[in-house]
Amino acid sequence: MVQKTRRRVLVAGVLAAAGLAVSKMTEAAPAGKTIALVLKSLADPFTVAMASAAQNYQKHFAAQFDLNVLGTSTELDTPSQIRMVETLIAAHTSAIVLAPTDSKALVPVVARAINAGIIVIAIDNPLDEAALEALRLTVPFVGPDNRKGAAMVANFVAARLNRGDEAGIIEGVATDLNAQQRTEGFRSAMNAAGMKIVAVTPGDWSYSKGKAAAATMLAQHPRLRALLCANDNMATGAVDAVRMARKTGHVYITGYNNDADIKPLLDTGRMLATVDQFAARQAVFGLDVALKALTEMTRQQDLSPFIETPLQLVTGAGS
Repeated sequence: MVQKTRRRVLVAGVLAAAGLAVSKMTEAAPAGKTIALVLKSLADPFTVAMASAAQNYQKHFAAQFDLNVLGTSTELDTPSQIRMVETLIAAHTSAIVLAPTDSKALVPVVARAINAGIIVIAIDNPLDEAALEALRLTVPFVGPDNRKGAAMVANFVAARLNRGDEAGIIEGVATDLNAQQRTEGFRSAMNAAGMKIVAVTPGDWSYSKGKAAAATMLAQHPRLRALLCANDNMATGAVDAVRMARKTGHVYITGYNNDADIKPLLDTGRMLATVDQFAARQAVFGLDVALKALTEMTRQQDLSPFIETPLQLVTGAGS
């Protein structure tokens, strides 16, 4: 799935399966540094935005490094992501910027990469701190404060509710730190506002599972007033579940990521709000940290553990 490029990024085969054009270049990469961007599902708009930003960034620094972009077919394909990192280790890649599909499961292969002298940076989803500490490793996380972002959108919802109103949380993959942090942010803000969290159900970042989770909550909790979803895919599923339950306008729905295709849902009030965590900037900042570390020959253990990226609450036209 990896193809090297001389002046541009080649986004690998799964991106073509997502309906996006992929061009192939066969000439060898220039001598020098190689950075790999290892992402989750390349069918997800958030990941596509990261890949596109990486391409644009590399064009400006083509003389300094070569870039490989890889991604899985689904959000949960951790074995494939592990194999990708193993391949990059064997290829003596200079640095890996990784959006882990699983915060714990990727730690052993990341440890092998670091022990092989490869700089590793995490974006989007932090690696598990306890697992890293057990191996005496430091892997910088370049990304937003997920608790803060979740609290922003939860506070916006809470301002439209009455104390004691019921709300549900549709979280991402339960083992992912960013999913856990968003759940904590949702829960703490809603509790502080006097709301009652009646259910927390994983939606595994997907539309179908988000829709199923929402439908179950609506059936079990007829007084539900809000569904806080940890990404926009699940929120879109929740919108359809609410419509099918004939509760549109009665149950507030929020998302996270600000995918371009949810704008009509925001503008018509079917979704109340989302959070933009600037996928493009995360990818660029991650690559920039990796390139700087390589250029300055910084050791992995000397890199800053957290480089925070911005967040912004996004609401509909009438909010």
